[in-house]
Order: sequence, then structure tokens, then C-alpha cells
Amino acid sequence: MSTNLASRGRYIPWLFVLGFMLVVAVNGIMIWFAVGSFSGLYTPKPRDRGLRYNDVITAQQSRDTLGWHIDSKWQPENRQLGITLLDRDGQPLAGAHATVELVRPAEKRPPLNIAMTIVGPGQLTGTVDLPARGNWDIDIVIERDGQRFAQTRRMFLK
Repeated sequence: MSTNLASRGRYIPWLFVLGFMLVVAVNGIMIWFAVGSFSGLYTPKPRDRGLRYNDVITAQQSRDTLGWHIDSKWQPENRQLGITLLDRDGQPLAGAHATVELVRPAEKRPPLNIAMTIVGPGQLTGTVDLPARGNWDIDIVIERDGQRFAQTRRMFLK
């Protein structure tokens, strides 16, 4: 009877080896997908952007002196992005031109340009068909009378 128990228990160490091999294989596949799907870079030339960092800070300070304010609102039922532009005093920023792009921060896909139409003083709206729901960066550039104001907002769009 003891030889029968010994022969049945002989496969148990091999089950442990098989289990560890399965864990290593699954982890290897997950690492392969993780490394292959996201480069970790948001911009194509990060070194050049880093070298121009002081220019970015100067541009941000000049943007802050304008005092312009942007409010954005996503309306999922009609796939519209509404933007309200306000000046330093909270009045609508009339006569401004806006360029809006949607960027998916976790994927390598080109930005989606949104054609904005003026619906009132300082109010613009645009319609976009989202390829995927989730977090999106909304890059907004406002120009009026030779002055430029840029802002990026992250929103969950569905």
C-alpha cells in the first residue's frame, strides 16, 4: 500500500514546476503587450521640447498676463464640445478664433481636429465622433488681435 501512495505522489512536484512555468509564460505575454503598445513618449521629440523649456515658461507667463479663461463642456448625447471664452473681467471674448484638437494620451494616434463654429459672443461649439471613450486631452489655442492663448485640459469623454 505504501508503494501505491508513493507512485501517486510522484507527479506533485511536477505540478509545481508546471504552475510556475504557466505564471512565467503569462507574465512574459503581458510584458510583451505592455512594451509593444505604448512607447511612453507623448511628444515625438522630447529632448528638443526639454531644451525649449524656458521658452514654454515664458509663453505661459505671457498667457497668464492676458487673464483669459476657457470653460469647456462635453455633451455626449449630441457629441458636441462647447467652449466659452472669457476675458480678464469675465466678459465674453468676442472676435476670437479657436483651434481645438483632441489627443488620446495613452495611444499613438494622430490628434482629432474639431471644426469650431461661433454660436455667440465668446461661445463656440464643435461636433466630433470619438473613436474611443476615455481620457482625452483637449488642446485649445485662442487667437485674437495678434495675441495667442493656449491651454490643455484633460476630460473623460464618452
